Amino acid sequence: MKVSEVMTAPPVCVAPHVSLLEVTRRMTERAVGSVLVVEDDALLGIVTDRDLALRGMGGGLAPEAPVDAVMSAQVVTVDADDDLQVAYMTFRRTGVRRLPVLDGGGVVGVLTVDDLFLDVFRRLADLLGPVTWSVLQEPPGPPAACGGTYEP
Repeated sequence: MKVSEVMTAPPVCVAPHVSLLEVTRRMTERAVGSVLVVEDDALLGIVTDRDLALRGMGGGLAPEAPVDAVMSAQVVTVDADDDLQVAYMTFRRTGVRRLPVLDGGGVVGVLTVDDLFLDVFRRLADLLGPVTWSVLQEPPGPPAACGGTYEP
């Protein structure tokens, strides 16, 4: 399975000069925990709700301060065509919780640890569905004894 099949798209993106207050509003409106900072289709950084709290307000910045003052410029990314196993390994190796997804150098989505959890849960449900159904269809009966018949 490819990253593009599990990622969240389109990503929420802002320009580097957008205020912390506006970034917070956009995160709230879109119910996301991170925003990508992009200029001229180039990924410059990522800002998370934690960045806003600790580096922004916690760092004494005004709500009008630009988002590039708190963004993380060292961004780890994955490609849309990468196999999900690459994403799992990247999450494990780096310890980040969000990976911007690129396609041809442009940002097309975000892959989060939560996206991977949802994928695992869906796969588990796909496996458990038939098992659950067959268990529900079989009437309960006495356990079979090893090497013999069951007699109550």
